[in-house]
Amino acid sequence: MTSAELMALSAAETDEVTTTARLRAMGVTPHAIASRCRPGGPWRRLLPGIVMLEAGDPTRRQKLRAAQFYAGADSVVSGIDALRAYGIRATPRDPVHLLVPVQRRLHSQEFVRLERTSRLPRPDVIDGIAFAPPARATLDVARRVRDPERLRRLLSLPVYYGLCTADDLRAELDAGNQRGSASVREMLRNLGSMGETYLQGAARELLEAVPLPPPVWNVTVCDSLGRPIGVVDAWWDEVALGWQFGGAAQEDGGPKMNHLALVAAGVVLVRTAPEQLRDQIRRIAQELTSAFANAARRRRPKVRALGSVPAEV
Repeated sequence: MTSAELMALSAAETDEVTTTARLRAMGVTPHAIASRCRPGGPWRRLLPGIVMLEAGDPTRRQKLRAAQFYAGADSVVSGIDALRAYGIRATPRDPVHLLVPVQRRLHSQEFVRLERTSRLPRPDVIDGIAFAPPARATLDVARRVRDPERLRRLLSLPVYYGLCTADDLRAELDAGNQRGSASVREMLRNLGSMGETYLQGAARELLEAVPLPPPVWNVTVCDSLGRPIGVVDAWWDEVALGWQFGGAAQEDGGPKMNHLALVAAGVVLVRTAPEQLRDQIRRIAQELTSAFANAARRRRPKVRALGSVPAEV
């Protein structure tokens, strides 16, 4: 093959992954394909009929491409890979989870787990790959999770990132296969609406664009004698700066509402209405930055935080 012919085979738009059918249509003989895919050759077979046009181990992205080529254009990627495509910080370790029409007669492969379904979801196509909606992707994983703490974190993730609501998860659970749903249903019942989870996710996302050190979350602030004087959602201990944005506790007159005691103790306090977290990002970022600078200029008051949790996503 000439260098020009090899250039014509470039599959950059599909991450250097293509099908043997496409290669043959471009004039590459089966013998040439087999020769190039031998050990030590420049190509590598990933799945039956699927070739990677480079050597070495495939990336996760290349595995996704290969899986969809293998399963067909109407297949949909679900599970952790789908959640990751929507921006959730998660590392997929299991095989690529593919949903295919119930009549499809294919077998799972080394890094591909096929699930036949009569409820193939309408996918979101991101960078050329079809992904299941967030609620479906979450529950496709959740049904196989046995550890309660891991299940709780998993079900909270899409709500935390604002991708769906707890009601969306319940509706998807009711509409889908009921196998393995008992523990998921019970956990969703215990988690309630997860409104606070959504708010904290929005707040953490907002802070990624603010030039401040990371705070600690869900802190009870005490005076010098250790007596609680209020609760803040985010806390910068080095300057005694607090941020309140949670809705439920403020509405019912809970400790977060006790902002006067916090201010009287010398805490610099920023208070944000929950509905502002998504549509007034720039203003809130400026307010937090200015408050941090003001707090750093004055003498830190004698207050301390209890129950602080390091920031992590």
